Amino acid sequence: MLTRKIQIVLKIAVPNKGILSEAAIAMLKDAGYVTRRDPKDLHVVDAENNIEFFYLRPRDIATYVGSGSLDAGFTGLDLLLDSRSQALSVADLKFGASTFRFSGPTGKFKNISDLAGKRVATAYPDLVEDYLAKAGVNVTLVPLDGAVEVAVRLGVADAVADVVSTGTTLRQAGLEIFGEVMLESSAHLIAAPGKTELTTQLLRRLNGVLVAREYVIFDYDCPAALVEKASAITPGIESPTVSPLRDPEWVAVRALVKSGETNAKMDALYELGARAILVSAIHAARI
Repeated sequence: MLTRKIQIVLKIAVPNKGILSEAAIAMLKDAGYVTRRDPKDLHVVDAENNIEFFYLRPRDIATYVGSGSLDAGFTGLDLLLDSRSQALSVADLKFGASTFRFSGPTGKFKNISDLAGKRVATAYPDLVEDYLAKAGVNVTLVPLDGAVEVAVRLGVADAVADVVSTGTTLRQAGLEIFGEVMLESSAHLIAAPGKTELTTQLLRRLNGVLVAREYVIFDYDCPAALVEKASAITPGIESPTVSPLRDPEWVAVRALVKSGETNAKMDALYELGARAILVSAIHAARI
């Protein structure tokens, strides 16, 4: 029995747990790649696409990719910057959004310059150090693995730098946000130095997933005399598709529309005179 020899072209790191992991796996699956079936699997071979996937700790991915041990990977921009890795960001994948801010006891700090000489607790010491160095502010960093908001109450630090969503946890700890946003982070596709060209097809597929999630297909019948006005409502990407119907006074129109605009566009088209307005989801796309 002959066994097909697999020629691996690309080795990719995927987060093995957390929000980034779930979203990255879902995106890869939608893009047509083989993903793991068991959360315990740390290595998956996609023979059809000549790719190996390695499921690693999110914090370690930038290090592996930056060293060239792996060709590409999915990780947060925050983790990439904190690693000081040589890995390069190829694309923002538009998921896993987070905001990094400084916070301290209510009324104590107004600007980051007030942190000079203070102790700052964070789970991202290199990221914070680099940011404050650019601002010319010297502090004593207190590296912690998590739950940094309690560091002030326990007397370990004077302020903290961490991911902020609603700020509820900080307020419960007696802290308030101050200063400018340190970083707006999200998941990125990263590549090893000199390996970005290997990610071309992967990136094309991932962009197709992003487009499919962002847009829907509009199909509707429109009076021929109103097609220009209808096209202004649904201009599509390059231009809408307009096809003749049996009745010469009507045409069929198809166009891509951002999913968040669906109901408003349907209302506008109906008021204009369009009928049989149908909206369809997109499974995959190439724009």
